[in-house]
Amino acid sequence: MHIPVILITGALTGIGRATALAFADAGSRIVISGRHDDAGQAFATELRALCADALFVRADVRREEDVRNLVDRAVERFGCLDVAVNNAGTEGKPGPLTEQSAESYAATFDTNVLGTILSLKHEMRVMLAQGHGSIVNLSSTFGSHGAAGASMYVASKHAVEGLTKSAALEGAAFGVRVNAVAPGPIETELLNRFTGNADRKAGVIAGVPLKRVGKPEEIAQTIMFLASDKAPFITGQIVGVNGGKTAG
Repeated sequence: MHIPVILITGALTGIGRATALAFADAGSRIVISGRHDDAGQAFATELRALCADALFVRADVRREEDVRNLVDRAVERFGCLDVAVNNAGTEGKPGPLTEQSAESYAATFDTNVLGTILSLKHEMRVMLAQGHGSIVNLSSTFGSHGAAGASMYVASKHAVEGLTKSAALEGAAFGVRVNAVAPGPIETELLNRFTGNADRKAGVIAGVPLKRVGKPEEIAQTIMFLASDKAPFITGQIVGVNGGKTAG
């Protein structure tokens, strides 16, 4: 029986970490990446203790040589690449559009957009050749809605959704599916940084019909479904997981 090979960027915290743990629990072979060697090696050891065959590769998704090496190392170790989860991201610099700059644009787009482009490029390089694969990108509720004070982040996630749809059309004839998950507010350090304080976080929660933030594990389960053989006819889609936030 083939044991799936899963690659996850930005895997050391939050949704990426929860996703790696979920795939490990399912018995997958896992390649995790991030920018911190000690934390990465420690997490790989933790995954192996769960009986997962795990490899950590340090990679900064803003650097093409890092991304190329990450994908090549995964294939060298395991022989193929079945699933890729492009989770690495940043909230950038919040604030009014009039306070943004070329530097704040680059700080957000280099990770969220260029990082996704480079990841898709090298993941699809392998998957198109092997004739199968599933890629899940991480978008956001803000990938289809605006938000005052978050223009760079919003614009970057709109771009991720466009990339997802375009890549899905390019991959379809080769048996490669590409989708995105668009979480609402999730209990992560990114949310805490984004909201800035308890009152603003409470205001965000009040705007969720289910009246709570989501858990990283809930996003991980959606990612696993989209990546799996249970979703063979789903490609080019943006799946919202947001407690009803976009229902109205």
